[in-house]
Amino acid sequence: MADARPITFYGTPVLHRRCADVTVFDQALGALIDDMFASMYAASGVGLAANQIGVDAQIFVYDCPDADDVRQKGHVINPVITSLSAELDDGTEGCLSVPGPRASVPRASVATVTGVDLAGEPITVTGTGYFARCLQHETDHLNGTLYVDLLPGAQRDDLLREAGLTPPS
Repeated sequence: MADARPITFYGTPVLHRRCADVTVFDQALGALIDDMFASMYAASGVGLAANQIGVDAQIFVYDCPDADDVRQKGHVINPVITSLSAELDDGTEGCLSVPGPRASVPRASVATVTGVDLAGEPITVTGTGYFARCLQHETDHLNGTLYVDLLPGAQRDDLLREAGLTPPS
């Protein structure tokens, strides 16, 4: 049975550094992925990186609509963004680790991520629209970057205060 875990918030050290590569593919990894999905759904998210539940591991899960409103669901372990379209989407973005506020963040409208699945087999995932944004957002998380870090300092600080979090000093 999967357990929803608490979401970590901006300022928690594991969110601000690159997560460790996954090298062991076992039942515990499968249980972690199940818990990640449970945590994402409990928080009403469309994507979740392992560090958002305090786990230092290069894994994210998603259940997110693409540009054609087709639901995409899965996970990527040790993700690397391998392709981004030149066309940008200026849509808004939010984050479970910065609860509440949203901001416009330019992102590629098409993104491709490679990695491995639960069995350690290579996978490639290409997303369009909102799903492309999700792939970029979650991969950023695993590299220690939150969407607010992409904003000008004053705007980031205002959004963090709006979320009830302390801006960096």
